[in-house]
Amino acid sequence: MSIEPDSRGWLVISVSTASAPDSLRVQVWRKLRSLGALYLQQSVCLLPARPPVVREIRRLVDRVRHQGGTARVLPMAFTDPAEEQAVIAELNAARDTEYAEVLERLPGLRQELADEQARGNATYAEVEESEADLQRFRTWMGKVAARDYFDAPAGQAARDAVEQAAEELAAFEEAALHAEAPRLRAVKEK
Repeated sequence: MSIEPDSRGWLVISVSTASAPDSLRVQVWRKLRSLGALYLQQSVCLLPARPPVVREIRRLVDRVRHQGGTARVLPMAFTDPAEEQAVIAELNAARDTEYAEVLERLPGLRQELADEQARGNATYAEVEESEADLQRFRTWMGKVAARDYFDAPAGQAARDAVEQAAEELAAFEEAALHAEAPRLRAVKEK
């Protein structure tokens, strides 16, 4: 199969797993969702023909065919610029929904930092827990950004919010360091 990357082109992907193991259907669905595919109808979706997408689709098609399914990938170009813009808007709307979820959940981490500091509970254990939470947000953002092919409008606000949380965590960590330093000196003096 020869699919060539094209920064302006598109791929129409059609997959059938009817005669393949049930697990393949789930694998295909998850992979296409992770790539941000826009479904045109059941088992037919559209993705921009970017190099990382082309690479992943080649792998997916090989897996489908080796496990008894069928797959077709057709390069295409829009003949109507308005239709292409409508598809891009739909893809951006899907990414904006994902970014909105990040923005909706992120204040919980920031509030937890503020609450712990207000309780005088700025400790190394709390820093570790919050670092793990922040890393989950960064990982989540990385996955959304990887399928944000057209710079969805909410992306920058979500990136800024994650960075703001990182700055607040750094300040919390500094407070934890200062809070634990006197305790460590007191232990050494005994």
